[in-house]
Amino acid sequence: MLTKRTNLRNIAIIAHVDHGKTTLVDGLLRQARVFRSNQQVAERVLDSNDLERERGITILAKNTAITIDDPQTGERVKINIVDTPGHADFGGEVERVLNMVDGVLLLVDAAEGPMPQTR
Repeated sequence: MLTKRTNLRNIAIIAHVDHGKTTLVDGLLRQARVFRSNQQVAERVLDSNDLERERGITILAKNTAITIDDPQTGERVKINIVDTPGHADFGGEVERVLNMVDGVLLLVDAAEGPMPQTR
C-alpha cells in the first residue's frame, strides 16, 4: 500500500513573460543554500537551452528542488519547483505543468501589474 508523503510539495511559478520567474527561482536556490557560498553560478541557472539563453526567456518548463524546515513541525520539507515559460507561444507547456503540481505561485510585476499572460 502506498503512503502519502507529508514532507513534499510540488509548485509551479507562473507569470507573464519577463516578470521574474526564473530570477525568483535563482533567488530561492541561493536562499536555500543549494550552492556553496564561494560557488560561481550563472544567472538564470535553469535556462540551460541555448535558444533560451540567446532569447533571454524560458521556453521549456524546468524543475528543481529545495529543502526547508517546516516552521510549525521542524520537519524537513522538499519543495519541487517548476519554472514555467511566460510567453504566450508556450502556453501549452504551462498547461501541462499545472496538471502535475499541488499549487502555483503567481508572480506579478509590481510596476506593470497584471498583464495578458497573467490571466
